[in-house]
Formats: sequence, structure tokens, C-alpha cells
Amino acid sequence: MVLDRLKQVAQHVTGTTPPPHPFDPLSAAEIEAAVALVNKEHGPLYYNAVTVWEPRKREMLAWLADPDHTNRPHRVADVVAIKRGGTVYDGLVDLDEGKILKWESTEGVQPLITMEDLQIVEHICREDPKVIEQCVISGIPKEDMYKVYCDPWTIGFDERFGNKVRLQQALMYYRPHVDDSQYSYPLDFTPIFNCDTHEIIHIDIPPVRRPVNQAPPNNYHPVAIEAEGGYRKDLKPINITQPEGVSFKVDGRVIEWQNWKVHVGFNYREGIVLNNITYNDKGNERGVFYRLSLAEMVVPYGNPEHPHQRKHAFDLGEYGGGYMTNSLALGCDCKGAIHYMDANFVNRAGASQTIKNAICIHEEDAGILFKHTDFRDDSVIVTRGQKLLISHVFTAANYEYCVYWIFHQDGTVQLEVKLTGILNTYAMNPGEDTHGWGTEVYPGVNAHNHQHLFCMRIDPNIDGPQNTVFQVDAKAASGEVGSAENTYGNAFYAHKTKYTTAKESMSDYDGSSSRTWEMANTNKINPYSHKPVSYKLVSREVPTLLPKKGGLVWKRAGFARHAVHVTKYQDDQIHPAGRHVPQTSGEPSQGLPEWIEKHGDESIENTDIVLWHTFGITHFPSPEDYPVMPAEPMTLLLRPRNFFLKNPALDVPPSFASTPSQKASLTKKGEVINADKASRAV
Repeated sequence: MVLDRLKQVAQHVTGTTPPPHPFDPLSAAEIEAAVALVNKEHGPLYYNAVTVWEPRKREMLAWLADPDHTNRPHRVADVVAIKRGGTVYDGLVDLDEGKILKWESTEGVQPLITMEDLQIVEHICREDPKVIEQCVISGIPKEDMYKVYCDPWTIGFDERFGNKVRLQQALMYYRPHVDDSQYSYPLDFTPIFNCDTHEIIHIDIPPVRRPVNQAPPNNYHPVAIEAEGGYRKDLKPINITQPEGVSFKVDGRVIEWQNWKVHVGFNYREGIVLNNITYNDKGNERGVFYRLSLAEMVVPYGNPEHPHQRKHAFDLGEYGGGYMTNSLALGCDCKGAIHYMDANFVNRAGASQTIKNAICIHEEDAGILFKHTDFRDDSVIVTRGQKLLISHVFTAANYEYCVYWIFHQDGTVQLEVKLTGILNTYAMNPGEDTHGWGTEVYPGVNAHNHQHLFCMRIDPNIDGPQNTVFQVDAKAASGEVGSAENTYGNAFYAHKTKYTTAKESMSDYDGSSSRTWEMANTNKINPYSHKPVSYKLVSREVPTLLPKKGGLVWKRAGFARHAVHVTKYQDDQIHPAGRHVPQTSGEPSQGLPEWIEKHGDESIENTDIVLWHTFGITHFPSPEDYPVMPAEPMTLLLRPRNFFLKNPALDVPPSFASTPSQKASLTKKGEVINADKASRAV
């Protein structure tokens, strides 16, 4: 069995299959080969994750620079598994050599909760006598337990239980009818589920009971909309066509589009990972970013009453953005000609499974790229842009997160995240005061205040890996009005602060100074501006972490304490809240705070660095967000500054153009200026 799997993996040696790119996610055959090797040496296990262990950066950069004369990095699987009884193992399996490189038990941790882990809980709750008793107290007949649902969450951290036993908390709901939204019927108690024994070990019951809601259903599916008057009749379709096909090329998982070149990876935790991002600057393929990803997120809720303090989901570190990814074969918002990529994962038993169409790659019209009209003679140029989107959508219980990595023709990289889905809800009695911690979005439905805070991991490679980060603030000149240097008081400039250590880099957003951050290669100077080539992080949706310093969320989500941290690159520093997140106490804080505590005084100037950026929104729910929330977008930009000699998109064909001389010539001849003729004359 093991030999068969290894033969499948090694087919490329015979020439029948091209070798995978070292950044490629593991194939189904590679996942099963890794599992077979582990099972052979360590017996049957429950598999939590089997993913590609990315090549060490020094080795990978050497191969990228000269793949024909450099040894290809080995394919290595990163394995997380759980033995019956709860022992957690972390391992590395070299698939080229067919051997296990590392196999260690890891004490005092709990790996993320998989979809299989989550799906067990609802069945157990429906049959548990203690849960049935609480449902009856809430007003649900015993015979209606099949109408009871739950959203299982990790328990976060609860000092009563610690982290020795793998636990989930069940947020309980009721559906009067199978097609009704359960979020209009939240229940007021919370069972605690033991993942090892499959038992309900405790139920948190509030001091003030709240019976099941008696309001009519509030639904969003077609039958409900038709019953309320039906859909709009005055909406005309907009059809997107690309009769000549797409402008991008796909070679395996490498995409080329409009001078951009990028490898599209995917893993169970971060979802989309973009590697080796370069821009072809008139024949010179220049490095821009080595790696980009959404590395972590936290969603703290603002109700201080027990047990709501446990509601602060790390949706990537506790569940996995890749594991929760939707198959876009079931419905996709992409239009036009689309290229899809699948995603392969391991299941609990060690078999590979595939999410079809996990990644969507397509182009969209981007509106005006640039335009100018000369008021003297109405000569004009207008160029419309296009953009390339690489996206996936994942569902974290009630919420949907739509993640779009967008490439623009002017050298800009954009990350947009759209939030939709359904609010997390809790029961409330008629006339109950929410104390400001939430909003009654429908009779008997309390939606608590919360934040969505995302951490983007940016590994710059601005004309090479030796980079420096500057904080840039707009500042008024110091000279007073009437002074020689600022006579009229109108002077202002860009004040730059160089970060020299990780401790110095811990910084917050300041809208009053239009704060941005530049990732610069100070070894290469733009000959026109005489400034270092750089890329600028422009991000304006950057709320402060609202949970108090020293509290549970603050301790566990250390990455969210500041908008920006900069660290010296280390191969194993990928996850800013730590490798294993569930049931961490935050004592000590894992991830970024730990790394900066150990290495915070080391130089981060003119070296290989990583910029960690936390951004997001603070959400105070309202009835307009219910019963399903209109998508709320947030975005940030990575823009070239002093990187090019001029606008790099000048060679994008214009939609229309006329020059002053053309206008004058046509006027002198007495001709009627025809826009199409003028445009074609360019």
C-alpha cells in the first residue's frame, strides 16, 4: 500500500506526469502517501491536517533563480494527528525520500476543529437527556428534538476546563419548520461537548431564563420572499461576455496576466496563498512579494455576561479557512470566462477529499484606469482598466467571508473581503434591556456587538529580499504662519519613520495623518524621485481591538493589539496566533507577542522581513442586517511608490483618444470631429 502511493507520487520520474511546483498544494495521491507512511510506523490515528510544508525560503529562492541548475526542493508533508486518548502529534514526511523526518508528541495543545468534528455535536445534543431537559424547559416538546440545531464552536478558553481535554461549545437553536432560519429561534443555554468521549459534560444555564421565541419565522429563501410580495420585476440582466477568451495564462498553478506572474497555492488554514509575485517591467521580471496570505482572524463579541466571553472565534486558526471553503460548483458570483482550481484535504480517517472549484480566477472591468481632457480644445484620452481576481468563499457557521485577491494593471495589488451570511444571535425576553451590548434585530432576537479583525501576512520582496519598513505620516510644517519657511502656513510634507527593530514597529493606524506604511528596498533608488523603490500599504479600515488589555481576548489575540508589526523573517513564523490555537489561555500569548518578546531587539533594517497587518470592522448590528446580511466590503491596497519610472499602465490600449494636433487638423479642414475616427487615428 505504501509503495503504491509512493509510486503514484513519483510518476514524474518516468516522465508521465510533470513534477509539481514546490509551492503546489499536496495532491490527493501525496496526501494518501504521507498518511500511509505515518500509519505504517505509528499505527492508526485521527488526522487533523496533512498539508504542504513549504520549502525553506533560502532553498526556494535559489531554485527560483536557477531551476535548471539547482536541486528541486523536496515535497514534504506537514502532518497533525491525534491518537485515541487525545495525544497530539506534529510530523514531517519527506515524500521524495519516502521517510518520516519528524514525529513528536506536542503537550498542552489542541489542534483546530475540523468539519467532521463539528458535525458530530448536533447529533449528540439531540439525544442527550440533559439537553432534552433544557429544551423542554425552553418550551420545545421532547418529540420535537429533531427540530433542534446547534452551531458548534471551539470553547475558546474556559478556566474551569483548561486545555487538556478537547472541547466544543454548542450554540443552540430551534427550527419550527425545516426551511426556517434557526437564528430567529436561539436558545438560552450552552452545552459543552467532549470531543474524545462524545459526551455532553456540562451545560451553562443563565440565571434569567428566556423561553424559545414565539415570533413568526423571518426567512430569506424564495418561498418566503414570494409570500411577502415577490421579487423585483424591474431588474434587467447584465450579461458578461468574453468572446475572445481570457487575457491570463495558466501553467499548472502559475498565473500570468498583464505583466503579473503569481503562483496560486491553497492550504487548509489560510485558504489562498500567493507566492513569488513578480512584475515584468519592460522585459525585467522584478520581485514584488514572496508570499501573501490572510494568516489569522478573530471575531470578539461584546456581551460581558457569562458564557458570551467565550465567543471570540479565531476562524482560521480554530477551524481553517481552507477547510470551510465553499465549492463554487454549487453557486459562484464570478461572471464571464472562469478558471477554477480544486483543493485537496485529508479527512479524519486519513483519506483525501476534494473541494471542487474551491478557487475562482476571472477578470472584471475595472472602470476608468486613467483619463484626462484638455479644457482648451477638448482633446481627451480615457483608458478603461481590467482587473484579475483570485477568490474563494468560506462559511464559518453563520457568517460567510468572501476573499478576493485583485491584481490591477497599474501595479497595484488589492485585498478585498466581503462579509455576508447571518448574524450570530441570542435569545431575549419581550422588553428585555440589551444594555447596549447588542441590538434587537427582530422580536426576541438579540444580535451582539462584535468585531471582525483580520491579520494579513505580507512577505515583501521589493527588488529582492533586503527590505526596510517606513511609517509615513502627513505632517504640517513646523514653521508658524508668517515665518520665513512657512509664510502662508500652507506647507506640509510626508514624515517618514524608519522601523529598526520589531519592538519599534508595533504601531497603530492614524487617520488624522493619513498614515501608510512603505516597504522599501533602500539599496535601489528611483533615478527620477531619488527615493527608494517601494510598495505602500494603504489601509483605512483599521479598528482598535476593543476588548480590554489583560483580558482573555487581548491575551489570546496578541496579533490584533496593533495595526502593524514587523518581524525578521523566520521560516516557521506563519501563524500570528500560534500553530495550535484552540483552548489557548493566552498565558503566555502565542505567535507575534512571543516572537517579538524573544527577538524584538534584533535589527529589521535592510533585511528579510515580514509585515503583519491587522484590519477589519466593528459591527453594531441593525435590522437591515437581518435575516441575511447584505455584503459589507472592506479593502486595502499595496501600491507601487517610486518603483516605476512612470505610470506602468500607459501601454494599456485607450478606449478613446484624441490629441490637440488631431483636433486642430480636423477643425481646420472643417470636418465634423468623429470620435471613432479620432480614436482610430491614434
